[in-house]
Amino acid sequence: MGDIASLNPERTMDLSRREALRLGLIGAGGILLPWPGGDSVRADQPCPEGVACLSHDPHELAGPYVPTRISPQIPRFERPFEPLLVRSGQSVATDLDAYKITMQPGSVEIVPGKSTSVWTYDGTMPGPCIRQQKGRGSVVRFVNQLQDAAGIGVSTSIHLHGMASLPQYDGYAEDLIPFDHYKDYYYPNDKAGPFWFHDHAIGHASRNVYMGLAGMYLVDYDHCDFLDPTQAERLPSDAFDIPLLIQDKRLDADGQLIFNDNLQRSLYGDVMLVNGVPWPRLAVKDRKYRFRILNGGTSRVLNLRVMASFEGHFMPLEMVVVASDSGLLPAPVPTATLRMGVAERYEVIIDFTGMAGRQVYLNNPIQAVNCDADLRSTSLLCFDVSSGPADTTPLPESLGRLTPIDRLRSEVRRPVRTFRLDRLGNQWVINNHRWDPRRIEARVGPCATEIWRFINPGGGWVHPLHVHLGHFRLLSRNGVTPPAHEQGMKDTFYVGDFETLDIIGRFGPHEGRYMMHCHNLVHEDHDMMSQFEVGNGGCDPCGAPARPLPEPSSFDEPIGIPDHECSTNDDGRICL
Repeated sequence: MGDIASLNPERTMDLSRREALRLGLIGAGGILLPWPGGDSVRADQPCPEGVACLSHDPHELAGPYVPTRISPQIPRFERPFEPLLVRSGQSVATDLDAYKITMQPGSVEIVPGKSTSVWTYDGTMPGPCIRQQKGRGSVVRFVNQLQDAAGIGVSTSIHLHGMASLPQYDGYAEDLIPFDHYKDYYYPNDKAGPFWFHDHAIGHASRNVYMGLAGMYLVDYDHCDFLDPTQAERLPSDAFDIPLLIQDKRLDADGQLIFNDNLQRSLYGDVMLVNGVPWPRLAVKDRKYRFRILNGGTSRVLNLRVMASFEGHFMPLEMVVVASDSGLLPAPVPTATLRMGVAERYEVIIDFTGMAGRQVYLNNPIQAVNCDADLRSTSLLCFDVSSGPADTTPLPESLGRLTPIDRLRSEVRRPVRTFRLDRLGNQWVINNHRWDPRRIEARVGPCATEIWRFINPGGGWVHPLHVHLGHFRLLSRNGVTPPAHEQGMKDTFYVGDFETLDIIGRFGPHEGRYMMHCHNLVHEDHDMMSQFEVGNGGCDPCGAPARPLPEPSSFDEPIGIPDHECSTNDDGRICL
């Protein structure tokens, strides 16, 4: 694809040497500074003097521990639910929409009567929801106008989680956008599903996401995604199709966010937010609704269930799962509970038929895998059900098209690759290695099908493991076939204490270096993150650096398709 608008201002900046300066205090943010100098370097080559490398101090210590504070009391289920703000793109070509999103400080009201300082995409926390038509590309210009409370610029990186993007638009952790810079990210939107975008900056993703840098990105299904296209209209849509972004926070007496990662182990809040609102109420009709749910927190595992109130007693209601991280399941799957590690997504149907005049609650019971001692309410969201037009549309009998597992297994040409998730000293590691931009953990052939094994040897920790680029299938958990709702296309896998998971998938369609990491973002930052390479090089993940903002900082430079001439997928390979 060629350029359709000018994207190369005269002023450019080589972001080629950055040193991550981390402060050792809990709650303090490090500073990411651009250094002048050199060219990029391949990950498997030594880092020569003056060339791009980020160094991590292997002797960095956690601490000191800051005792947990209890957040101020917040009334439950008094504030109305707020739908995510849906952004509309500007059509700049027959098959391309453009967006511009600015990262900037902002404020929200979480504790009644108090203003909480947050970091935002376009002034909202969580950020706006981008909704795209499948097959219609998008380019999103992210402008960094973000400074912390001390006036120090905050560096960011944007990862569209779940999208198979070219390496230079994938949000590589070291591909940073410094303050007063911008970067255009191109997304093909060639796969439908409930995706999301969030910060991915090296060493500071947990802080940046916790402060507010997260937003949903939905690519709508078309009839071709369904095994039987006539079934597509049976899923609730429009006003009855509602995204839910769930997060947890902890606040001090003045209503300000407390970032306490518990000696670099995990971060748990005692205030539950749905679309940025603590414990909201949502008015619904007595009919079927579709909820696209994202665990957008930092460390907390969710285990959702739906409970209806009947004269002082509670009765469980069934959820029906229709899609997971990367798209539709083969058929609807009923379930009473739904476990969700950080970054996992599910689309569920809740049928409120017969519930008019009652309250129904979305609950998250206290779990041993979380530090929930301070959590004062296990309910997240109250549904107020009222009478409405009858909805007798049955759910689809079949849903998405998935490659049979036996066929995928027949394509495997090499032994299982094993990745052990562990703690070494003060750091989280994969195969006993911390993050090193020069190290490649696995080299994969273009469009190759492989089985990967994730091992959690224990210690009381959960690791939601996220693999960039691809869409994969869960084969087994401790040798046992997973429940049906976990057998769809996914990119993030809950690896529990003493668990071993096998996943299978085709790697592509692009070539280059891609990351995999624990999505407990504290673990990612310290340092459970690695990378693999598809093909023989491909695009440099830092090959499309951010650019300085022209003067004045508010500008209207045309947005088009960024230059990605290094794409190695011009021969039409389809790997999804």
